[in-house]
Amino acid sequence: MNRILYVYVKGGAPLEYAFPRIAACGELHVLALAPLPASGEDVWRPSCTSIELVPEAPRGDDLVELIVEYAKAIGADAVLTLSEFAVLAVAQAAIRLNLAGPGEGIVRARDKRLMREAWAAAGVPIPAFRRVDSLADLDTALAEFTPPLLLKPAWGAGSVAQIVLDKPEDAAPAWAEIERGLQAGSRVGMNELYAADTDHDRLVEEIAQGSTEGWYKEPGYGDYVSVEGIVADGVYRPLALTAKLPTVPSFVEVASTSPSVMTVPVQRRIEEVSRQAVDALGLENCGTHTELKLMKDGELVVIETAARFGGLLTTRQVHEVFGLDPIGMLVRQLLGERVDYPEAMPTTGTRAAASLAVVPADASGVPWQSTPLWNPQAVDWQSLLSPGSTIEAVPAFVMPAGRPVPAFDPSAGSRNWLGVYLLSAVDAKTLQHDCNAVLNGMEAALHRAAS
Repeated sequence: MNRILYVYVKGGAPLEYAFPRIAACGELHVLALAPLPASGEDVWRPSCTSIELVPEAPRGDDLVELIVEYAKAIGADAVLTLSEFAVLAVAQAAIRLNLAGPGEGIVRARDKRLMREAWAAAGVPIPAFRRVDSLADLDTALAEFTPPLLLKPAWGAGSVAQIVLDKPEDAAPAWAEIERGLQAGSRVGMNELYAADTDHDRLVEEIAQGSTEGWYKEPGYGDYVSVEGIVADGVYRPLALTAKLPTVPSFVEVASTSPSVMTVPVQRRIEEVSRQAVDALGLENCGTHTELKLMKDGELVVIETAARFGGLLTTRQVHEVFGLDPIGMLVRQLLGERVDYPEAMPTTGTRAAASLAVVPADASGVPWQSTPLWNPQAVDWQSLLSPGSTIEAVPAFVMPAGRPVPAFDPSAGSRNWLGVYLLSAVDAKTLQHDCNAVLNGMEAALHRAAS
């Protein structure tokens, strides 16, 4: 039987969904570099043949060596992770083990500075950008580029520590704020495990003036999308286009929805630009998550590509709507087995589904005016949803009940999430309505639950 090594750290799909998909392809052995979540354990633990917890895991080359030695000890036929923060270390381990993996191109999918430089060389449409190694570099960029600009960590994820600058006077406060945001992210395990001193690697880029004009016939969608895919032996295989609700400032993602309501020709154009972006990175075998910004007059730019699937519920969402199992497909690809990829990504599904993150702000970004106790179990969810719709919490991504809801923090990105839910509806229109109903009604629903 195939033996599969999964390297666990924070991030990626919920284990209760991911582990059964992986274990269906062979023995699942887990090398845990952080404590595994207790939530959903009754579901994910039976999928595991073995679990090795390394409470004080090394970093850099020592971490790669640890993965290599453990993979050899179990006779691994494949090694993978679904976390952004471990993909580089796991890719390096796969190279040393002569196993299928992302290959040397992985660093271009991890360091956003190298990513944009590769895209610029390949003619991929992207916003103007600059490396910023100091406050002086940031001052120069503000003088040369057209605000608003976005300052971001080169190795970040989850929109953490991304800060908008509108004028030169914003530079110094933003430089201090990104330091605080990165430190807060590090405390909850959101930092790179292989490359050293990455918190000092930053870039700034012009914020593309997004627009849904000409892209959607229906209002209420965000001006960016993502495409999930797999690179198989160097060939990009797009699997699904995911629409978004508008982000909450500054760029806090609250919902991704499937299927897209865009016309098929429009979806095919996005698919092709996504292909150009992924191809330019030189990847070999891995999942991909590519984000693109929609603009006026049919223009679009690529925001970033990751050499892993979108996190949280993205893979389950694709599975529910399109009947494709991205995690299982990737594992079989890594094992060298036959995988039946669609000739082109599907554009319709049998039902609609969303990954919905509740934050202490409404759908338009207005922060809550109160700090109710977080008690989602007491909320009357059906009063917020349409007939035929369902909602399911992801236990690992729900704040413990009984605590006051913290104030919204625009620079905290995904750390604002109070809970992540899979919302399912009969069609895309109903799904969009229900996502907004939950975001706009949750503050009052918590108060009602407490009364």
